[in-house]
Amino acid sequence: MRIPSLRTSSPNIILFVLCLGVFSAAIDQTVIYGALNDMMFDARMNIFDLDKASWIVIAYLIAFTAVLPLAGRLSDVFGHRRVFIWGNLIFMGASGAIASVDDFNVMIGIRVVQAIGGGAIVPAAMAIVADKFPGKQRPIAFGIIGGAVELGAAVGPIFGGYVSEFLGWRWIFWIDIIIGAMVVLLVYMMVNESPRMQRKVDYQAGILIGIALALLSLGLSQQLHRPNAELYMGAFLLGSAIVFGLFIRRILTTPEPLFRPSMFKNMAFSASNSTHLLVGGALVIALVVIPVMAYTLMEMSDAEVGTRLARLTLAIPASAVVGGFLCRWFGYRIPTVVGLFLSSAGLFFMSRWTLDIDELALSFHLIICGVGFGLVISPITTAVLDSVRQWERGVASALVTGMRMIGMVIGLSIMISLGMGHFHVAAADIEIPEIKDELSPFALDLFQDFFLGAAIVCFVAIVPALWMRAKHE
Repeated sequence: MRIPSLRTSSPNIILFVLCLGVFSAAIDQTVIYGALNDMMFDARMNIFDLDKASWIVIAYLIAFTAVLPLAGRLSDVFGHRRVFIWGNLIFMGASGAIASVDDFNVMIGIRVVQAIGGGAIVPAAMAIVADKFPGKQRPIAFGIIGGAVELGAAVGPIFGGYVSEFLGWRWIFWIDIIIGAMVVLLVYMMVNESPRMQRKVDYQAGILIGIALALLSLGLSQQLHRPNAELYMGAFLLGSAIVFGLFIRRILTTPEPLFRPSMFKNMAFSASNSTHLLVGGALVIALVVIPVMAYTLMEMSDAEVGTRLARLTLAIPASAVVGGFLCRWFGYRIPTVVGLFLSSAGLFFMSRWTLDIDELALSFHLIICGVGFGLVISPITTAVLDSVRQWERGVASALVTGMRMIGMVIGLSIMISLGMGHFHVAAADIEIPEIKDELSPFALDLFQDFFLGAAIVCFVAIVPALWMRAKHE
């Protein structure tokens, strides 16, 4: 029986379906934050194993980031719809596998496969949007789909917390399959395939960047209190630099590279990607520290933790749409700079938090931080995609998304290294029954330092954002 075609559907309906797909992929970036406590408990892990458990997040981020430029190129060569559908199928299969296993190390491996599928969904969806929405409609469409990505990341901890508490954490991944099946069917029925380009795909470059990111994360996450940690850190970072050098050589010398290096000669393209890198580093600190602080110092439940984080994360997608309109009216720079200033201010206020912080003040700080992160989404994405050729939109959207993910990998790795290293040193001479009371002041100071560092990173991001100028500006 033939599946009926709905390919005369309104672009707005197609946009809604694409938003549902990227929402599902994005939610798995952060859903673990709300369920990690229960997952660690089932795996018989404790707080001293947090550095090991964090690899279920880091592995996803690394694989997701590494596959983005490759998937973007694949979508330009083989068709945006085809890559979007295959990405969803891989994502669904891996989700079912995670829900079916018990070993934490196996889960980490499957999360890599899941991230490969998820990483293919986002650039293909962005490229479809670029094809469907012309001219001045494009920034608003990017703001909406960017908002869907952020909404997924926003509700991830809340969704993970509630599902884990009331249904069990495995249902997080079963639900992925239900959503994915609907998206695949609707996209197949509604979206025409883009023309295939007679070009090669540089798989070797994609593998090299994945290895470089993995080595970088391993190096930055080393805990310096452990024996030979400096040696391991140096070895991993040197290895990452060597492999990254091979990657650069590859894209400079191959006839058909993964992406044109000359893209970065465009000032708006380079400035936007640099800004997004710093945004990712600051954002991941907020997404991780807020729930960890609520778990460890305030003894909140999974659902309570998700609800607290929601005050930041739900502000992001709402303001992303507003950022699309502001980009249309004022260009790239103004909404980006305003957003970065708001996020920096919100994170600075968080660095002054105490355990008896007023709930109204806490909510205000979280909301202005989330609004700031949301405002930058559309102008950054639009600046990048407006500065490349039409047939390069898939790989360009992958690069700008990948830059933020690289920032998140770097930020999370450094945070694990500093946080767990200081934690182990501080806890070394404390008896287990007394560990919470003795470490609470130390942990609060550490969390405040992380927020302050993120505020500084956001403020520094204003510098490259000032160079995000369109040709007519």
